[in-house]
Amino acid sequence: MKQSKKDRQRQEGEVRELEKSLQETRLLIAQAYAGFNAAADGELVESYVYEIQALQTRYSYLLRRRKALDPAPEALPVPEPQPALPVA
Repeated sequence: MKQSKKDRQRQEGEVRELEKSLQETRLLIAQAYAGFNAAADGELVESYVYEIQALQTRYSYLLRRRKALDPAPEALPVPEPQPALPVA
């Protein structure tokens, strides 16, 4: 079934918002890793571990939503793999 112009525009707007959120989340993950690497206090390190895990979960959710809208997106940036975090 063919989408109407209005539906396509709405979907394109949603895709743009998701891509913006993905980009922002990638930046937040990078910032959290920088904080984690610079932290000396145990409690602060632990807070960064939780923050990074939460951001990675958010990123996965946004990516699933983005793929659901367009199963074959043209160019979704793939975040670089990060080192594993120690389990608290």
